[in-house]
Amino acid sequence: MSDTKSTLQSAEHAVISELKEAGTLAKDVALSGGYIYPIHGIYYFATHPSLYRSVAPVIYKTMLTSAGITAGMFFFTYLPQVAFCAFFSGPLAFVAAAVMVLGESYAIILTVTKTFLLGNAQDRLFDAVLIQRGHEHLVENGREISVNSSGIKKLGKAVTKPLDRFSKEGIMRYIVSLPLNSLPVVGTVLFLLYNGRKSGPASHARYFQLKKFGADARAAFVEKYRGAYTGFGASALALNLVPIVGLAFSFTTTVGAALWAADLEKKDAGGTTQPEVEEVEM
Repeated sequence: MSDTKSTLQSAEHAVISELKEAGTLAKDVALSGGYIYPIHGIYYFATHPSLYRSVAPVIYKTMLTSAGITAGMFFFTYLPQVAFCAFFSGPLAFVAAAVMVLGESYAIILTVTKTFLLGNAQDRLFDAVLIQRGHEHLVENGREISVNSSGIKKLGKAVTKPLDRFSKEGIMRYIVSLPLNSLPVVGTVLFLLYNGRKSGPASHARYFQLKKFGADARAAFVEKYRGAYTGFGASALALNLVPIVGLAFSFTTTVGAALWAADLEKKDAGGTTQPEVEEVEM
């Protein structure tokens, strides 16, 4: 019994410590501009038909899955959570409970879709955007690239191991922090920053793989852009919580992550890249 209590206390102290750190990152997040890239990804995705045509079937399936799970969660759990939130939020309990239900729905949707639907679609999308932005040389580190009869670049098979995007630790962190949303505004902001701090770097898992970063190089790179990654993760999570269409934003966030990677590569190369291309066959 004492061991269990000690473990719970240790976990509580760890969460409180990370929440404080997330709060202190707020200024760095605001100055970094990393939170803009998920929004940029939406515009880029919408204005490049070859990208959304290639993943449209998967998006439709994720939206149907999201609609069913979200509707079920609101039907069965919304009112009980309004009663719970009333202790902390008073008249805003209806809003706080809605945010919590959306958060819980997202956790379930994420588990289902990453297990059964997404596959390697996100990696192919990431690679296609990098090629469009003139970084074919980088993509060649992890994928075969050919040219079809029309002269359009075509993605081939991956020559790297598939990435495991499902993180049990990330899901647990997410679930443990959900009650923060019972506190109006401030609680939700802390929830987004707390989870964004860890999920932000995960958005560049493919980038790190293509760069052939080891654990130390990755850790140093993430630390260098800690505020930007936190802002990116928080912004992406906020989009993912939008009812029904939220998970479709996972694809636009992948595009945004690739655009950010392309900008980092351009900066590292002193502004020089290979010629950009309008269309890539996926």
